[in-house]
Amino acid sequence: MSLRLRPISRPDHLAFIAARPSASHTQIPAWGEVKPDWRAESLGWFDEGERLVGVGLVLYRPVPKLKKYLAYLPEGPLIDWYDAELAERWLEPMLVHLRQQGAFSVKMGPPVVVRRWSADAVKAAIADPAARRLRDAEATSYEPRAFDVADRLRRAGWQQTEPGGEDGFAAGQPRYVFQVPFAGRSLDEIHRGLNQQWRRNIKKAEKAGVEVVRGGPEDLPAFYALYTETAERDRFIPRPLAYFQRMWTVLNAEHPDRMRLYLARHDGDVLAAATMLTVGEHVWYSYGASTAHKREVQPNNAMQWRMMADAHELGAAVYDLRGITDTLEDSNHLLGLLRFKVGTGGQAIEYLGEWDFPINRLLHKALDLYMARR
Repeated sequence: MSLRLRPISRPDHLAFIAARPSASHTQIPAWGEVKPDWRAESLGWFDEGERLVGVGLVLYRPVPKLKKYLAYLPEGPLIDWYDAELAERWLEPMLVHLRQQGAFSVKMGPPVVVRRWSADAVKAAIADPAARRLRDAEATSYEPRAFDVADRLRRAGWQQTEPGGEDGFAAGQPRYVFQVPFAGRSLDEIHRGLNQQWRRNIKKAEKAGVEVVRGGPEDLPAFYALYTETAERDRFIPRPLAYFQRMWTVLNAEHPDRMRLYLARHDGDVLAAATMLTVGEHVWYSYGASTAHKREVQPNNAMQWRMMADAHELGAAVYDLRGITDTLEDSNHLLGLLRFKVGTGGQAIEYLGEWDFPINRLLHKALDLYMARR
């Protein structure tokens, strides 16, 4: 059965996502408004009965002085990735449309899980001197269908982007993430799943009088002050305050509880802050920030536990702590963040990663060279 692809309305896009248990926050219509340097378009796949069976948010980034675009579908599109005719039925109509829109290259991130490592498996890998990267360690489980998807993509001319960037973080969406499964678990069970250090730190924060509260848009500057301090400490380039203000406005205009802000306070000082995003049954710890001041009162553990408790109350099936490094060497400055996330008792997950389709090979190669220099 053939499928037809065409642009769809925002309400149709949102209705499709609302009917699914999970979809990435980077595939909701409002995400296009978070990225003002990109032009956004919602696409829909329709079967022969005119039923909407897949959607994708495409972000078009223009090339200066040329009417050409990089077309990007972060953590998408939302289609049947396991269809034996994946390329013919789903991807070829998309490429035809994107080529007509002036795209010289297409980048997408299939939301397909490849491997999972339990918290114990990650801890063992960190302790193993022979395991330099997470991918070197034996996984707890594999998804064999993911390898079939990868084969279909390669045969169709798609090129897998190798995990790049410092310490395994790619320039796009993370290939390795850490998630805590909530489905079918009580909050007490989730608390028992935390490691001993986490439980001790939560109790210590409570005794010290750390208060975790929900903030509003007026509290974003306080979050941002901690965020810039964190950026300097963890060696990344911070986004501007306007980015978070725009994110708050457009995401919560689409859904009143799409984005939350949490603040951990102690004796009037804001010690940690984080944003939380919700789409369906999937909740993300999105951006986190903290100060080195008063670290001994454990504000980060207290804040995360409050966010996890609230996510559970919302009916979350997954609490997603987002990207992790896959580099396990002691010299890696992000290893501490991985250890922190492992303490939640969740699991490390490897996705299929991002894939490119060069429509204009010359321009695609030029983009690769430009990104490598950056």
